[in-house]
Amino acid sequence: MAPAMLNRLTAQLVTPTNFQSYGQVISARSDGKAYDSTDAQLVLHNGLPRFYIMRLQQRGRKFHTITRHLQCTQCLGSLAGKEWLLAVAPPCDSAQPDLDKVAAFRVPGDRFIKLEIGTWHAGPYFDHDFVDFYNLELSDTNINDHDTYNFLQQANLEWEIV
Repeated sequence: MAPAMLNRLTAQLVTPTNFQSYGQVISARSDGKAYDSTDAQLVLHNGLPRFYIMRLQQRGRKFHTITRHLQCTQCLGSLAGKEWLLAVAPPCDSAQPDLDKVAAFRVPGDRFIKLEIGTWHAGPYFDHDFVDFYNLELSDTNINDHDTYNFLQQANLEWEIV
């Protein structure tokens, strides 16, 4: 087999506007603000919600798999204000993401992201030794709602976030 082709993705700073196709960006608001569309629009009714802190070790910036969840939204954010990276592709009806729509984002440690149902995602990635992330999903998301596409096996392709 030929060596895998490497696609480089330039990570752009995440904003509510440029992340809209994939989900929401949530940042600090004044206490007492009424609930509105700027709050995380969660879908967690298909099971038991799970909110936990996961510790991830530095894994570099290359990936060849991407995952989606079709039963719930997912929220991710770092603790201790650490910046992190995420690659995404918009939800689709296909069993594989649209290669032309894979994008990468830099997420500052003062905000979190909510992924829409079906948003393909790879990461979090970061340059720190480790980062603790809070994660809100369903209790069985990683068992029963974990649809993964392998770029290396299917298209002899790897990605790197730069």
